[in-house]
Amino acid sequence: MNWLTELLTGNSIAHAVLIYAFVIATGVLLGKIKIGSVSLGVTFVLFMGILVGHFGFTVDHDIMHFVKEFGLILFIFSIGLQVGPSFFTSFKKGGMLLNGLAVLLILLGIGVTLSLFGIFHGEISIPMLVGIMQGAVTNTPGLGAAQEALRQLSEAGELAGPIPSIGLGYAVAYPMGVIGILLTFIILRFVFRIKLDKEEASLKEQKESHETPNWITIKITNDSLIDCTLSQCQSMIRRQFIASRLFNGNEVIIPSDETRLKTGDIVSVIVNEADELAVTAFLGKKIDYVWEDSENTMVSRRIVVTQSNVNGKTIGSLAFRTAYGVNITRVHRSGIDLLARPELYLQVGDRVTVVGSLEAIGKVEKILGNTLKRLNEPHLITIFLGIFVGILVGSIPIHFPNMPMPAKLGLAGGPLIVAILLGRFGYRLKLITYTTQSANLMLREMGISLFLASVGISAGAEFVDTVVSPDGLRWILSGVLITMVPALIVGVIGRLLKINYFTLIGMISGSCTNPPALAYSGSIANNDAPAVAYSTVYPLTMFLRIICAQFIILLFA
Repeated sequence: MNWLTELLTGNSIAHAVLIYAFVIATGVLLGKIKIGSVSLGVTFVLFMGILVGHFGFTVDHDIMHFVKEFGLILFIFSIGLQVGPSFFTSFKKGGMLLNGLAVLLILLGIGVTLSLFGIFHGEISIPMLVGIMQGAVTNTPGLGAAQEALRQLSEAGELAGPIPSIGLGYAVAYPMGVIGILLTFIILRFVFRIKLDKEEASLKEQKESHETPNWITIKITNDSLIDCTLSQCQSMIRRQFIASRLFNGNEVIIPSDETRLKTGDIVSVIVNEADELAVTAFLGKKIDYVWEDSENTMVSRRIVVTQSNVNGKTIGSLAFRTAYGVNITRVHRSGIDLLARPELYLQVGDRVTVVGSLEAIGKVEKILGNTLKRLNEPHLITIFLGIFVGILVGSIPIHFPNMPMPAKLGLAGGPLIVAILLGRFGYRLKLITYTTQSANLMLREMGISLFLASVGISAGAEFVDTVVSPDGLRWILSGVLITMVPALIVGVIGRLLKINYFTLIGMISGSCTNPPALAYSGSIANNDAPAVAYSTVYPLTMFLRIICAQFIILLFA
């Protein structure tokens, strides 16, 4: 049985793979257990790693360091590709307020963290407080960024003593990071006497303007528009809209920019919700009309862009209206419907709505692709090229005043920024950045599992002794304060600003990058408001949490 003993206790590659496989498999399995409506999910891998490490099972340091860093890179890069298309649009309109509150929550969290350093008179070091802060807001990438910054300081000789095990502070603070946010939601609900049914009714009554295309039918009644072309109408009103079909009294046609209007024409219009009233008032009046009667000549179909040679081309440059007599009216991308403006760039994975004859749509389909099998093919060039560039960007020294050494975005910040930019602008470089949701989730979960297992195994030997020590109690108290104080303050401000409760708790969940809190929010809401708010603030929050963790370490450690 020597072979088994060697496998379980040695330092071989087989031993390392065995330990990681056991920790991740059991951690993911146990993470599916729900307490109420909340489960820890993949995060339970961290605690499984702590358990294994506590009983003396470990992995060679160099192997563990590589696995941890590579897992973090995969996780961060996958997140960046996912949020990239919506990163910049999340700052528009109502998203500005939510993102502003999210930034305030982050700043308050940093303020509480630095205040605790003074309150405890240096009994908790700044690096450990940063680890506790990341556990308090359940932000694993931020932990990785802080560890990377500590490694940079250590290699530059700017760090006295060995690198502190801040993953231990993260693990101690994490459970209360989940519970504390849920307690915050309950306290806000009690203090403001919130009735969930009233909040839901209020949400339904709200008519916020979003960049969401609506399909309406308008009868032309404005005599001033007689003999004006559609392009002239858009210039006069200075609002974007797409006319997909037009009934001129005799037949249904696909209008072009040069189609001239006359009183009594009935036009099917796709327009952003924010512009709907203005366009309707300018053209005529909104009516109900059954366009299905024209389905024998004109149909509407959704086509998936799968041809790589279309990637990065504008809708206008494809000239589908001129060549085939069809109109592209909407583009569905990353969960968002976009108005099909001529200057909008198409990307592989987009789902476009095309209106025209069946024969013409068939021709357009051949150009765009619509071969779903192609979407399942992995685009490894983009992923590894992006990681390559991300590592280069993360290694560039950035000089700031009063810092002991140049800052670097590191293995966390560099790939994140590059992935966000690729997700948003990759098509301009003719790179296919689309990955299926399942492929993106696989990369993400694999990466975070490897990272959490590494952190847990390395922290396991000291975890129990730390929790029961006076230091451990201080860490838990610090984590609770960092979790709840900023969330309560921002929650009160949000309610004073009349933000709906479901939107508010979704925003707080996203600001704390807290999936269990989002799961709880979704369980008490019969709507998608928490998820929408979460996704609105998540990209900026994730970026700031990662960058701020590094800067605090470099400034104060």
